[in-house]
Amino acid sequence: MTPAELSRTVVRVVRSAVDEGALSVAGDAVPDAVKVERPRPGGGGDYASGVALKLAAAAGLPPRRVAEVLRQRIADQPGIALVEVSGPGFLNITLDRGGRHEVVQDILEAAIPYGYGDSLRGQSFEFADVSEERGRVVTEVVVRLLQSQGAVARIGRTGEPLPLVASPESRLSALVGVDAARWAFLRAARHDRPRTDVEELLAQRESNALFRVRYAYSRSRALTRNALELGLEGAVGPVPDGEALLGLLSEHPGVLESAARHRAPDRLARHLEAVADELLRFQHGVLPLGDEKPSAAHRNRLALAEAAGTVLAGGLSLLGIDAPEFL
Repeated sequence: MTPAELSRTVVRVVRSAVDEGALSVAGDAVPDAVKVERPRPGGGGDYASGVALKLAAAAGLPPRRVAEVLRQRIADQPGIALVEVSGPGFLNITLDRGGRHEVVQDILEAAIPYGYGDSLRGQSFEFADVSEERGRVVTEVVVRLLQSQGAVARIGRTGEPLPLVASPESRLSALVGVDAARWAFLRAARHDRPRTDVEELLAQRESNALFRVRYAYSRSRALTRNALELGLEGAVGPVPDGEALLGLLSEHPGVLESAARHRAPDRLARHLEAVADELLRFQHGVLPLGDEKPSAAHRNRLALAEAAGTVLAGGLSLLGIDAPEFL
């Protein structure tokens, strides 16, 4: 279950509780969307929601009482293993690990648009055109992120959404290439100075984060090619040793939404780094070794690796950076 799916599940539960009279809340007070995020320090579960705190005033009840009304109803939903109430009324939600691998199917079916949503549908954003190289690149990507979440976003008053094209050549890109320059500008948070060390940006080694992300994607493609030579195709199924990678892939839609809302492409860049690092760790057990015969476990691991590669390619595309199949 992705964060977006979990958000929709919580909204359905809230509406059901209101319809059944368990919560006395006016219809217009029921939210169209509910924010779910990683638990705060001290909180448990995979995700947390503060929806009970937002409904408390309208329901005329303490937030913890509202949370208790919703707790079991959410826990009864498919894909949910446990729901606990913490603090003033936060709902801490633990997903059912048994069905967590289904996110792989979601990714492979959606391909590059995995993680796109409509949480910002109906909202419009217009940005001033800027000539400063970093500002131009960041603004372009912010527009793409907003569009990926259903918003109408553009630069200037052209009336047309910004096309997905690379930014103009810059002084840094002339030295290290367009992709490396874009990564340097986008990886740094807005309040941080980007790293522009030419030697490091060109280095084809693990210390170069962009190299790791692109290398991880190329490894996912190599695994697919090598698997075909073995007559092996990916199949979605449980991957007990892939929980860390599955968790990162499940978080991808939430990362895109957060990056769009906060106009922070660096959040996406850091997430891609985390996915790449975990995929590079995971890759060694994907295919059979030596005389080992292909098994269902290998097929499941292959599908997970292919899904991770899809997320990396989609994320790099949003950043305007190429994802080479061979590196």
